[in-house]
Amino acid sequence: MLWIILAGEIMFWVFVVGGLVCRYVFQKKGLGKFLLWCTPIIDLVILLFTVMDLKNGATANIFHGLAAIYIGVSIVFGKSMIDWADKRFAYRYNKGPKPQKAPKYGKVRARNERRGWFMHFLAWLIGSGLLAAMIWLVGDESKTAHFSYTIQLWSIILGIDFLVSFSYTLWPKEIKEDAKG
Repeated sequence: MLWIILAGEIMFWVFVVGGLVCRYVFQKKGLGKFLLWCTPIIDLVILLFTVMDLKNGATANIFHGLAAIYIGVSIVFGKSMIDWADKRFAYRYNKGPKPQKAPKYGKVRARNERRGWFMHFLAWLIGSGLLAAMIWLVGDESKTAHFSYTIQLWSIILGIDFLVSFSYTLWPKEIKEDAKG
């Protein structure tokens, strides 16, 4: 299962970079768009292999759980990851505008941190939903017990992320006097 996830992650970036190279280096915008739109197919293949592996008698392990996490994160953050890479390719190869850096201070940083947490929460909902669905599909709790643990662990991580992300709302990071000028 680990190899399928690693292959999926590699293929995701192969399709992203291939799509961007086609779009900006070779000026084949249609082909580039097609390759970028193929990235969700990788998620479906990983999910299919995970379910098939479990249905064929495998006991769920950390890698099966990572497949669901990967899919949730990819669905929620995939567009922004591709957008991030797209802006850098456009700047480098197509004389596009220089990409802006993430905000470091004040209310803008706080809003950005909250947005990131809400995206993480959405990824958690999707990934945990997939884990719950696989528990139901397999129908053998002894083989899917690790999924409950994965949901619990991810929930703790999500809670820590909440505390960190929303701390910027309560205590926004300000520019130090010596850094201003």
